[in-house]
Amino acid sequence: MLEEREILRKYLSRHNLRVTPQREMILNVFLKREGHVSAEELYDHVRKRYPSIGQATVYRNLKLFSDAGLAREVDFGDGVLRYEHSYNHPHHDHLICRGCGKTVEVVDDVIEELQKRVAEKFGFELTDHAMYLYGKCPDCRRKNKN
Repeated sequence: MLEEREILRKYLSRHNLRVTPQREMILNVFLKREGHVSAEELYDHVRKRYPSIGQATVYRNLKLFSDAGLAREVDFGDGVLRYEHSYNHPHHDHLICRGCGKTVEVVDDVIEELQKRVAEKFGFELTDHAMYLYGKCPDCRRKNKN
């Protein structure tokens, strides 16, 4: 967490923003959570430890963490924007169940290579990408058969 705090401090300094205790508290709570968290869910966790921090402060800081490279926004197509760690976390894609909303993180070198080849074929230089694959998980498929 020390590296992440230093990244945030440098980002804030470059953008003439202040390091505040609230920012550091929100960052600490975010970094202790793994997986995908919505701003509302993070706010609920922050509020338990720091009741004086408001919901808007959590929302603004999540955006700031994304801009600083500490968080990544993920959109599973259900109307809820979520965040996951991005610093020191390898790139991955997502499988999303349309039945129950379950998500699976997928790391596949073959898919990554294919994405690069497709970009090159069309003359693109990739700077970033996100891939979401939607379907039904095994549990939901079993439920539909019964």
